[in-house]
Amino acid sequence: MVFTKRLRERVRSGEITCSVRFWLSPRVTVGRRYEMDDGEIEVESIEPIGLPDITPELARESGFLGVLDLLKVAKHGKGENIYLIRFHYVPRAGKKRR
Repeated sequence: MVFTKRLRERVRSGEITCSVRFWLSPRVTVGRRYEMDDGEIEVESIEPIGLPDITPELARESGFLGVLDLLKVAKHGKGENIYLIRFHYVPRAGKKRR
């Protein structure tokens, strides 16, 4: 999973543990890990949601100022389906969190 630069440190610190993605179909699998910087993102859950489910609270939980801020970053490309991904960051063995 790729995160905008301004969110990466907060993902690594564990402050951000969810992401809203606009995809044609799911691109991650529950239980799998995806490389990010000096560690990995482990996906805990993925669920389809609708536009009304993107609340100001969810936007802030995802690391954004609000719904419009989230949509400006998340809604690009051909993705029509919206997914809420919950995850946690796992530092690589031998590496410490920054």
